[in-house]
Amino acid sequence: MRWEALFADLEAGLDAAAAQDLRDEVAELTRAERAQVRLADRLRASRATPLRLVLRDGQSVDGVVVDTAPQWVLLAPDPVRRALVPVPAVTAVVGLAPYAAPSAGEVERRLALGHALRALARDRTAVRVDADGVSVSGRLERVGADHVDVTPMHAERATAAWTFAFDALVVVRSG
Repeated sequence: MRWEALFADLEAGLDAAAAQDLRDEVAELTRAERAQVRLADRLRASRATPLRLVLRDGQSVDGVVVDTAPQWVLLAPDPVRRALVPVPAVTAVVGLAPYAAPSAGEVERRLALGHALRALARDRTAVRVDADGVSVSGRLERVGADHVDVTPMHAERATAAWTFAFDALVVVRSG
């Protein structure tokens, strides 16, 4: 009887160690998986969710997530206005769900910030561009690979356009 109790005790110890090893492995795999998640993936998983984005210049934008791509997120502060925010301009998010969408597909990865800005330029949408240290209201005229030209609303000359590097953009608001 003593041998049977000893073997049962050893077997229970081995089972407990195996269960702990499995828990440790799952925790490590979870940490490794989370390390691969990008902010854009979490924003994409938050479509139709109200969020507050705190931007690098200190302002915040509240709204429902309308659309996202790896480089930008589009919020609707109300039914008319929209705010296009480059993901690198986001310093914090309030209200973000803890889960992430799968990585963007090939087509979605190609929807760069320039694509969104070209759509605004094509539609001749009146916008306010907030960039590092400056804000200009006008229309987007030309969208290059890494910059955009904005003609102020009441410009008297065609040469009065402002050119913004994409890296400097904080938010582009319409409506």
